[in-house]
Amino acid sequence: MKERIRFIINPISGVGRKNTIPPMIESHLDKERFDYDIMYTEYKQHARELALQASEENIDIVCAVGGDGSVHEVGTALIGTKTKLAIIPTGSGNGLARHLNIPLGIKDAIYCINFSKCIEMDTVLVNDKSFLGVGGYGLDAVVAKKFDEHHKRGFINYIYLTIREFFRFNPMNVSIDVDGKVKTLPVVLLTVANSSQFGNGFTVSPKSDVTDGELELVVLKPFSLWHIPSLVFRFFSKKSDRSPYSEVISFKNAKIQSSRQLAHYDGEPMDVLSELNVSVVPKSLNIVVGKSRK
Repeated sequence: MKERIRFIINPISGVGRKNTIPPMIESHLDKERFDYDIMYTEYKQHARELALQASEENIDIVCAVGGDGSVHEVGTALIGTKTKLAIIPTGSGNGLARHLNIPLGIKDAIYCINFSKCIEMDTVLVNDKSFLGVGGYGLDAVVAKKFDEHHKRGFINYIYLTIREFFRFNPMNVSIDVDGKVKTLPVVLLTVANSSQFGNGFTVSPKSDVTDGELELVVLKPFSLWHIPSLVFRFFSKKSDRSPYSEVISFKNAKIQSSRQLAHYDGEPMDVLSELNVSVVPKSLNIVVGKSRK
């Protein structure tokens, strides 16, 4: 019996390519193995609704075609189900896809689905909200919100907003409780990492592994302007954890209190409570990964 796969396409993500994706699926998907259909999102959270519907129909694989936001909506809907998540990355950052060695080219990503190498990955639960890869409560949350509101997409615009908001940002005060050990300090970034990067190779937690049953809490302390070039280099060369301004704490459960009630989860901005209970949910999502991933 053939497996059933549903492609959920965000028509806004990857503008200019949306009309080419259905013919590429038809040309390159292994139709001896799969029966497929395609649905398009029409509004925010629509991808989540479509993914929930697919899991209730016992669809074998749901493929998110879009950026990190689309992957977040589809993936969080599939947590705890038997339905597998696949990704065709067409967004600006594609952080989780890069971490899992999923090809960024559409044709190669479809071939990756044909190969269907799967893992059971951990996910993250914060109070009553789930996410897949990376979440944050500092400067990255502010930038995510501004990027969501911005009329232009793309990596260049993301860099522009990051630089602009950095010069406006004042360090936030946080209290972190891991296994009863509490520390209070000002931070620029406070990132919960299940996977390693925000996207575009910007690696915030080089040693994070989505299958190890742990999370990393990445703390970036205030620093002077003179250190920006070296910090940027460290983030893009996967050495951010070696900075004297960075601290990485591995954990399974943590409590965080923050002076700001803004977060991003997988790049999606949202308002949150000042007290956050963060925990790893081991092996809670079945996901198709790149062939080269160990």
